[in-house]
Amino acid sequence: MRTLALLPVKSFWQAKQRLRDGLSPDRRRGLAEAMFVDVLTSLRQSELIAEILVVTAGDTAVEIAHAHGARVVEDGGRGHNAAAELGIEAALRLGAERALLVPGDCPALDSTELDELLARPVEPPCALVVPDRHGTGTNALLLTPPGTIAPSFGPDSCERHVAIARAAGVRVQVAHVPSLALDVDTPGDLEVQESAIGADSGAAPRTRELLSELSAC
Repeated sequence: MRTLALLPVKSFWQAKQRLRDGLSPDRRRGLAEAMFVDVLTSLRQSELIAEILVVTAGDTAVEIAHAHGARVVEDGGRGHNAAAELGIEAALRLGAERALLVPGDCPALDSTELDELLARPVEPPCALVVPDRHGTGTNALLLTPPGTIAPSFGPDSCERHVAIARAAGVRVQVAHVPSLALDVDTPGDLEVQESAIGADSGAAPRTRELLSELSAC
């Protein structure tokens, strides 16, 4: 089944505003960039991702995406859900049979865990919702086919995605993927992420390097 990974990504200068009390704008930009590179690297290591599509308004993100062999759709900075919709439309034009929407801030993403998620037998139309570590947000959405439901990321989106799917008569499952549960929005998230990366010497090399530099400052 032809699967496209979709990454809606903010301009790095606008990213991670909830970390502004602890990190300068330059360091927030560097962190967002490092995490994005690690996510792209893990997606490229997946055996079941046919293509990667980055939806962004950021020039640096465009350059990095192209360097990793990803396609780019420029979104004009209209917000995460609007960017996700643009990505889904592009995936359909490209003949994708399903779309995996993933964030650019889960740097510890494990390609083996990802392939286990993608290998799950599903009967379309189907939505697999991957929650964050709190069980309330959505850190990934696997739609078979793309456009099965409209993405509605944001606070409490896990329950909302389940409700949207059920209302549409779409099969829905909540799928727990440990390495996808760890995104970075708050200082607490960053601490958990740093601990997870530290426990796995092969995880998130760019993010690990940046966090090491920050610790040394």
